[in-house]
Amino acid sequence: MDLVPQLGNYANSLPHQTMKSRPSLETLRKTSEVAQVGIDGGTTSDSGSQPEPDVESVESHGASEKAPVRFGWIVGVMVRCMLNIWGVILFLRLSWITSQAGIVLTCVIILMSVVVTTVTALSISAIATNGRVVSGGAYFMISRSLGPEIGGPIGMVFSFANALACALNTVGFAEVVRDLLQEFNAVMTDAVNDVRIVGVITVTILLFITLAGMEWESKAQILFFLVLLISLASYFAGTIIPPPPEKQAVGLFGYQGDIFVENLTPNWRGSEGSFFQMFAIFFPATTGILSGANISGDLKDPATAIPKGTLMAIFWTTITYLLISVTAGACVVRDASGNMSDIIVGNSTEGCVGLACKLGWNFTNCIESQSCRYGLSNSVKVLGQLSGFYYLITAGVFAASLSSALGFLVSAPKVFQCLCKDNIYPYIIYFAKGYGKNSEPLRAYLLCYLISVAFILIAELNTIAALISNFFLCSYCLINFSCFHASITNSPGWRPSFHYYSKWAALFGAMVAAVLMFLFTWWAALVTWCIILFLFGYVNYNKPKVNWGSSVQAGTYNMALSYSVSLTGVEDHVKNFRPQCLVLTGPPNQRPALVDFVACFTKQISLMICGDILLEPERRSRSQDGTDILVKWMNKRKVRSFYTPFTADSIREGAKHLLQATGLGKLKPNTLVLGFKSNWRESTPGSIEDYIKTIYDTFDSNYCLCILRMMDGLDISDDLESEVNQGFEPDEPAEHHDQQPNEDEAADDVSDEDNSDQIKTVFQNSQGKKTIDVYWIADDGGLTLLVPYLFTRRRRWRRCKVRVFIVGDEHNMEEGRNEMIALLKRFRLDVHDVIVMTDIDKRPHPKSLSRFEENVAPFRLFDEQQEGVSMQELRQKAPWNISDKEYEAFKLKSESKVRLNEIIRKNSQHTALVLVSLPVPQSDCPSALYMAWLDTLTCGLHCPAVLIRGNQQNVLTFYCQ
Repeated sequence: MDLVPQLGNYANSLPHQTMKSRPSLETLRKTSEVAQVGIDGGTTSDSGSQPEPDVESVESHGASEKAPVRFGWIVGVMVRCMLNIWGVILFLRLSWITSQAGIVLTCVIILMSVVVTTVTALSISAIATNGRVVSGGAYFMISRSLGPEIGGPIGMVFSFANALACALNTVGFAEVVRDLLQEFNAVMTDAVNDVRIVGVITVTILLFITLAGMEWESKAQILFFLVLLISLASYFAGTIIPPPPEKQAVGLFGYQGDIFVENLTPNWRGSEGSFFQMFAIFFPATTGILSGANISGDLKDPATAIPKGTLMAIFWTTITYLLISVTAGACVVRDASGNMSDIIVGNSTEGCVGLACKLGWNFTNCIESQSCRYGLSNSVKVLGQLSGFYYLITAGVFAASLSSALGFLVSAPKVFQCLCKDNIYPYIIYFAKGYGKNSEPLRAYLLCYLISVAFILIAELNTIAALISNFFLCSYCLINFSCFHASITNSPGWRPSFHYYSKWAALFGAMVAAVLMFLFTWWAALVTWCIILFLFGYVNYNKPKVNWGSSVQAGTYNMALSYSVSLTGVEDHVKNFRPQCLVLTGPPNQRPALVDFVACFTKQISLMICGDILLEPERRSRSQDGTDILVKWMNKRKVRSFYTPFTADSIREGAKHLLQATGLGKLKPNTLVLGFKSNWRESTPGSIEDYIKTIYDTFDSNYCLCILRMMDGLDISDDLESEVNQGFEPDEPAEHHDQQPNEDEAADDVSDEDNSDQIKTVFQNSQGKKTIDVYWIADDGGLTLLVPYLFTRRRRWRRCKVRVFIVGDEHNMEEGRNEMIALLKRFRLDVHDVIVMTDIDKRPHPKSLSRFEENVAPFRLFDEQQEGVSMQELRQKAPWNISDKEYEAFKLKSESKVRLNEIIRKNSQHTALVLVSLPVPQSDCPSALYMAWLDTLTCGLHCPAVLIRGNQQNVLTFYCQ
């Protein structure tokens, strides 16, 4: 059964695949070697010899006859990226940018843009090679790296940006077509409506190509790529051909050293004449680097194709941009009139202005009147004029705009489909459905088409264009930050096979992208980040139930570990004391009142650990996922607590081990919280002894102690036996307050995950202006006062008034009260009233005494029962029993407890909460007697009662140091 490593055991993250089961340690340990001998060569040996299916064959299960179309790195990534980078800016804006910024600064702009895109490409490569990448592109990478809180907003914004980019490129194509129609006097209606008509028709044709499948879309992209290559070849050939006079009239003179030197430096013109304005106009030309990553689900090997194809595309397109900028700047003057009559006849250049004078042309008139229509600074058709054949550049513009539009029309639905499948946002699951062998998102295609048509009909997209650039920059920023964050957390799961990246370069890329957003268009940057923050807030509030092993989880672990270790070197100080509670709840969903009580004064303040002591029979009956179910129950109840199950032979032994071992460094409990043992009269003497000894162990461990008793509501003591049968603790019941009569039916089953086990308790109700009564009988260090103060910091308990009852002498009552008020003021505790109990020394009512005597009567050992037996033997046989001598020795203490209960019932019958100082048991006090004291102190109340005791160390101070 203990087989060699097999691929199927590790491929559980693939979609639509059942994980191959690996035998558990328990199975391996319990397997009998003798039993296996009889079946040697049977099932076990067969299972070991079966060949393991390949991951690719598992993914394509059921489609072996018609495998889905998958692309390599050239067609799938490099060609797509180059087509999107070679956009209309290359043909219509690069020459103009060169005239404004000069050749040197234009090359700087190109290289700065390339630095950002190259760093981003390296980050993409690292993320893409750190595990198998499926469909979803940039969204998939960011969400799986930084989690759904960041990935969800980027997926939504990035999908929308791609849809708008499709509209923008389509409008760019439509405007070129409109200009051609105007040249041939073939206008359909007017300039604006012609753009709308051509744009809608174009995007509809692109939609049909897309719906035909990725194979047809890929063929169309290859066709566009060939057209672009031919148009670029035509351009470079045209720069070598000597220009005829017609071309010289529009400023084209071939390669000239004077023109090159003249165009090296900038010549800013107009309101847009600045370096960063030129940078902002050019940068969108480099934003096509995600085109290959966006169809990662259609690649044969994304981990290889994305790095190689993206970096090669950046390299070749950068060379192209630099060459066109330099060649255009070396061949064309900035200003030309286009008039053949401006040729200089003879050698007279007197009064001639401009570099063209040396080349035989006089453009002085148009230069001085600023009416030149041609040249680098005035015409966007320079590349076509330089080209060997003008209309090949027009074809290149068509190919660039249509290929980009088609690429975005494919990318947006693919990314959006992945986002919909993750079900992070509501109402979009409809678009997650895929069709055909490639799981094409037809519904998302139609949605993207409708969005594109809507914005094409606007026909004026300058404002939207600024948002699109910011959306892409925001994506680049978060991709780089994803790579940096995954690297800086040092998670063992971060093992990219692409090693040529740097976490600091990724951080630099993220910072540069964020800065560029505001330098380009500050208002668009603000809008982008506001949208991101809004979508982030929604996801963060809803907390989607996904676990992708993000770097945020790794970072959280690192921070928690680092802070926990650093705390060990910090000495404790009374000002920073927090009641860090170990709560013996058993299964937390069986003690909701106990859980809610502790959560009221520990949530977002201090540590809370729910301890569940399992006896051996209970451990066997508990389901394997019982811990996960109980943790989910606490999370659903919004209780910030850890859950620690512990197997032991007895309740006391388990509690003792938990007291010693629970916690980490300074994050260690200092307070034990128990439920009151309400069935102690019916319990076995041994269970009482266990319970009391647990209290003794608590004090011996120098822990504080709280015991919660719930009197009002359903008494579940009759159901304890059924709880034992289901694997719950029998010895620490906490009666539930304010619960429905069928609570035992709704909450007894630990595997119940629905809302029926979310019983509402008194601690979840608003308490209004009730009081919290504190009977501070013994100076325990101040915990008895600190806990009610922490309660009043909760929203539901904020309006409650705290009353403090103290023991005092009738003659010095006012003096004692004033001293206590002064002390509480110095503690900065807002106490409504201080009441001095001067009658606590009075003898209790006979009826109350008789009730106490009835409680201890079953545990009394009268003198006639002790004849011939020493006290030591009695204590060894039955340490819980009470001899006459012991009863008389503790009689005054017993009566004081009865009297205190009378005072409590008189003053605090209907308060919100009562806290009473817990008496510390003496070593010779019998268990049953001490249990009777605890019962007597808290009986007869209709509100939660807490017996509380600090560990005699200060938890309050009135000093500031």
